[in-house]
Amino acid sequence: VQLVESGGGLVQSGGSLRLSCAASGNTFSIVSMGWYRQFPGKRRELVADITGTGSNPNYAGSVKGRFTISRDNADSPMYLQMNSLKPEDTAVYYCNAETYSDYQGATAYWGQGTQVTVSS
Repeated sequence: VQLVESGGGLVQSGGSLRLSCAASGNTFSIVSMGWYRQFPGKRRELVADITGTGSNPNYAGSVKGRFTISRDNADSPMYLQMNSLKPEDTAVYYCNAETYSDYQGATAYWGQGTQVTVSS
């Protein structure tokens, strides 16, 4: 599975951005997808995730009510709509896909990361 992210950039505090993640390859084996972010010198942390078919969204407490994760179906890109952005949301955001197959077991795939910078 290959993941390509887009949509990061610079925005003022209170503004919005939408991140996109397009998956290709053995996408039929994707069981869940999510967005993670990494602050300098910190471990990558979960922002939000969703099932492979786009149901059951789950959010970190720090973004609940401001961010929305979505995926229309198993063949669609995944999105992260980020509203009311704060300077503390500044980080590199990564797309993640978790796959499962009887042959390979569970495997995690990552995108290249996209920088989100929120100015105060």
